[in-house]
Amino acid sequence: MTAYVALLRKQPDTDYGVDFPDFPGCITAGTTLDDARRMAAEAIQLHIEGMIEDGETIPAPSRLEDIMADPHHRDAVAVLIDASIRRPAVRINVSLPPDLLEAIDRVTDNRSRFLAEAARAKLHHP
Repeated sequence: MTAYVALLRKQPDTDYGVDFPDFPGCITAGTTLDDARRMAAEAIQLHIEGMIEDGETIPAPSRLEDIMADPHHRDAVAVLIDASIRRPAVRINVSLPPDLLEAIDRVTDNRSRFLAEAARAKLHHP
């Protein structure tokens, strides 16, 4: 996982606004601080997934010191938000014994997701 700086701002009578200096246009808000952090995690994940689908390059996280040196950001509170940068799936051909395939089909309606989750668990990979 990669962590990006999110900037939280709150004015009287407003929700907590969140933006990401590394992702212009990626903004969200929440009614509480916890809600804003949760919404920020969802927003950045969706933004990154969209960039990947569009073939855009995902930027490396900026340094907190560089972000906070910008006078525009001095009124904000910086928090780190984890983002999972997953590349699009690659189609493969897998052969399995029929009884194993039937067992998989009894517990899932998505073989690919099932096999990916099993592989992550076995490999201790997020």
